[in-house]
Amino acid sequence: MYLKHTKRTLLAAAVIASSGSWVQADDFVDAITSGEVYGDFRLRYEAVDQDNSLKDAKALTLRSMLGYKTGDFYGFSGVLEFEDSRPIAGVDDYNDTLGHNTDYSVVADPQTTEVNQAYIQYKLYALTTKIGRQTIAYDDMRFVSNTPWRQDRQSFNAFTAEYMALEDLSFKYAYINKRNRVFAEERDLRSKDHLLNVSYTTSFGKLTGYAYLLELDNDTDNSLDTYGIRFAGSTKLNYLKLLYQAEYAHQKNELGSIKDDANYYLAEGGVVVSGIKVKVGYEVLGSADGYYGFSTPLAALHKLNGWADQFVMTPAQGLRDLYASVGGQLFGGHWSVIYHDFRADEDTPTIDDLGKEIDLVYSRKFGKHYNAGVKYAAYSAGDKAAGKVDTDKLWFWVGLSF
Repeated sequence: MYLKHTKRTLLAAAVIASSGSWVQADDFVDAITSGEVYGDFRLRYEAVDQDNSLKDAKALTLRSMLGYKTGDFYGFSGVLEFEDSRPIAGVDDYNDTLGHNTDYSVVADPQTTEVNQAYIQYKLYALTTKIGRQTIAYDDMRFVSNTPWRQDRQSFNAFTAEYMALEDLSFKYAYINKRNRVFAEERDLRSKDHLLNVSYTTSFGKLTGYAYLLELDNDTDNSLDTYGIRFAGSTKLNYLKLLYQAEYAHQKNELGSIKDDANYYLAEGGVVVSGIKVKVGYEVLGSADGYYGFSTPLAALHKLNGWADQFVMTPAQGLRDLYASVGGQLFGGHWSVIYHDFRADEDTPTIDDLGKEIDLVYSRKFGKHYNAGVKYAAYSAGDKAAGKVDTDKLWFWVGLSF
């Protein structure tokens, strides 16, 4: 009698366990099949005219991005995203930074097909972790970004974690062992980077502290450590909206026996009135006695210090950028005009004036999925010894996203 009862109990337990396994298997399949397909396509024409011996560049490139995000499986989910960028219609008279057409000016959009993101995410209450190839962007993208302007966006092979300790308090950490840069796979870099970003949101704005400890994994003794603090926010005042941000960072750069220190400063104020936004700012990427300029290798460099891309690398003399912008809405789209006055942080008898630039843009969306725009940058060189030349750049683009 006891033996029969035991057999029935074991059989029932086996059926229940089997049933639970099948339920979990079904949940897994549901998570895979109930996900979301997304995509982004951008056709862009770029023309570059420089006052030097290089030929004028012309590039018509198509960036195609397709991705799939799974549903949730007990807190786990995943993303797989492919990206392809290539010139089309034979409009490819440009230096792509990979050794092709070097007698032309640079358009940094080389032909490439690659996996842009492929990661597993786990979310448990206030903690979200990801492991795999992924995009990372912090704050205003001055220090860490996915460089959305370039056709080959930047991503990272990384482990990341974000913990929302309180509703307004967040901790972000990332360990990066490969930087998948905008120049196709040929110029990706192995690294051992640690990123820490802590922010607290108040009623007046967000206060952020950070430590970005970068190291290239190339068998050399090197490090680039940046520690900083920023505050950015806005406040309504009657019919006005006041905008403000301030930031300071200190950087230590070591390469073998060479050691340099440089500072970074940003102060910006603005106002929005009747739909028009006006801003004035002053940004300093400091210099170490004229031998080393404050460096931000993971930044959205096109977004900052002028769209003519003259300062994607900080000069050894450093860079002081006094800028002003105005923008608003027009015919359902957005327009902006930006002016930059560039100076050396550590001037010399022959290098002080680093030039001036004016940038113009108009863009708008059409329906839910379409967008288009035109953009122009005109850079006027300063002191001849700085090695810059007058540069004009023009872009037209159309896009589709879903």
